[in-house]
Amino acid sequence: MTAPVLEKPTAPAAAPAPAPAPVVETARPAVSAGRRRFLQGAWAVSLAAALVMGFVGFLFTLSHVQERHYQSTAYKTFRDQLGRAVAPTGSAPDGDPVALIDIPAIGLHQTVVVEGTTGRDLMRGPGHRRDTALPGQAGVAVVFGRGATFGAPFAQLSKLRVGDRIEAVTAQGRYTYTVNVYGDGDHPIVDPARNRLVLVTGDSDWIPGSTVLIGARLDGAAEQNPGGRPATVPYDKALAADKGALATLQLWSLALLGAVVGGLLLARYWRRSAVYLTAAPVVGALLWAVYENAAALLPNLY
Repeated sequence: MTAPVLEKPTAPAAAPAPAPAPVVETARPAVSAGRRRFLQGAWAVSLAAALVMGFVGFLFTLSHVQERHYQSTAYKTFRDQLGRAVAPTGSAPDGDPVALIDIPAIGLHQTVVVEGTTGRDLMRGPGHRRDTALPGQAGVAVVFGRGATFGAPFAQLSKLRVGDRIEAVTAQGRYTYTVNVYGDGDHPIVDPARNRLVLVTGDSDWIPGSTVLIGARLDGAAEQNPGGRPATVPYDKALAADKGALATLQLWSLALLGAVVGGLLLARYWRRSAVYLTAAPVVGALLWAVYENAAALLPNLY
């Protein structure tokens, strides 16, 4: 007799998993035309404010760095020219170094004076007015300097007092002037001395409306003045704006806009971090050029 075969009990069937709840997509509320215009306007205003604040930052920080860099380079160039006896004694190209000036009373030491008094010339340091004598030569030497931006070499000019000394070095030697008279835009300096120096800057560390003039007489004999200097141009005058920079400003602005748009388009197809890292130096350089040309449109003594 065979043993009965016991059947293995079967486990109860698992209950079917509940079906996932259907995902109901809620439509985003449509942005009204008025709100869209508001957001676009707010974005444009924010961008404009950022550009303006960047320009202010450039004027009062980066412009000083730019001027110091040029001064350092120009000082080495001029000292080399003095050593080789090839420094200019007459007319010189715009922006070239023509003298060194020291005014201890206002903390100015071994400052390079460049040729020309346009806004661009004065971005490099104090500028010699092209139609006047060089310091130390017979006649009146006129030097302009900024009072707020690009190193602000003449910011403390109004603190000079009668008797303060001004030292100048040119290709013809070293000379000393003594401050003896003051003036301004409405009251020009009147001094019968034939050989003298006139320093000119703006009357305010904000946007200047007039000028401050400091007159000093040459101590000792003057050197020969070769003459033959060119006439001034409108941009050489005190408080003049270099309107010729407007066209250049427009070109640099277009280049900046093109770089920004190009970077945004590339970011849609390439890795954004790589595009931004590549574009940042280009945009920064173009923005610097835009700000520099915009600064040339301000009064040259600012």
